[in-house]
Amino acid sequence: MKWGIFCLFERFNEDACDAIENQLKLIELVDAMRFDEVWVGEHHFNDFSICPSPALLLAYASARTKYVRLGCAGFLAPFYDAIRLAEEVATLDILSGGRMNLGFAKGAFAPDSKHFNVTVENLRPMMFECAQAVTQLLHVKDKPVSFQGESINFSEVDIEPKPIQGKIPTYIATFASDETIAFAAQRGLGLMLSQGVDLDECVRVSQAYEAISGFAPNIVLLRTFYVAPSIEEAENKARPAIDHFAKSMRAASSFNKSPHFNRSQYEKLIAERNTFFDGQKFFDCGIIGDAQACIEKIKAIQAKLAHVTITLKPLGVDLLENVTLLRTFNEKVRQFCEVTKELV
Repeated sequence: MKWGIFCLFERFNEDACDAIENQLKLIELVDAMRFDEVWVGEHHFNDFSICPSPALLLAYASARTKYVRLGCAGFLAPFYDAIRLAEEVATLDILSGGRMNLGFAKGAFAPDSKHFNVTVENLRPMMFECAQAVTQLLHVKDKPVSFQGESINFSEVDIEPKPIQGKIPTYIATFASDETIAFAAQRGLGLMLSQGVDLDECVRVSQAYEAISGFAPNIVLLRTFYVAPSIEEAENKARPAIDHFAKSMRAASSFNKSPHFNRSQYEKLIAERNTFFDGQKFFDCGIIGDAQACIEKIKAIQAKLAHVTITLKPLGVDLLENVTLLRTFNEKVRQFCEVTKELV
């Protein structure tokens, strides 16, 4: 089991500069605490979650950290040129000293699809093609790479520089889609599972993956997090941040219709996001409570998932609150779980 944090560069009361700087300070903190991984999100046209350029954020984070592995959960693959993305990831791997992880996601915000000119139906197949093309460009090092797909085509490409790592750990984000699970399992890629996917569904996903691949997947499991002296206090303080996040993400899925707006496509897309951004699911699946309750929830995950990074999304609304949450986790939760994990 590994530990990580999920960074969405959320702006509750700060301006954009402060929101970004405060998240970077949390990244520095978990680096000093020797967390295993930091994952940043990618959101566009969003005034709450300010992370439209994950490569730039990761480059700066790599300069401010020494130990923690860094990744994007995930690059919104349908909106990238695969060659340029491979070059950026290789460069990030060098800047970080070989500490990069790689994540792909399909994206599903209606404004993204409109402004980046990608139809809803093409999001998943374009993610699959981009993931295949980028991983080949990064990992085939003895000859130029060619790729022929429906939306990505190139011939005899040899990117420079090459990444430090022989094989960058690579993950695919999924809402537990059978199609995405099969794609990842057939290629030995890890899975990133949302903060709203409950543990029973995580187990189903892992078993479906193993039935195809013959081995259990590496899983990055996102979880909302709040620890307090009592369960009641933790729940009371966690709820507003979760609700505000869910409402903000739903708002980001909406926009004024243009003359080319396809109502049926975007109503379906917005409905999917409303289902995905379900505050009650985030609350129910979260690691929220006093220290003992948090430990028990983590032990339940340990008992059912073989290779997992528990990736915390702290629910504080300012820097001090999030620093306190992570320090309390490190002192009262993490150490106990690491000491007893072999017994779980």
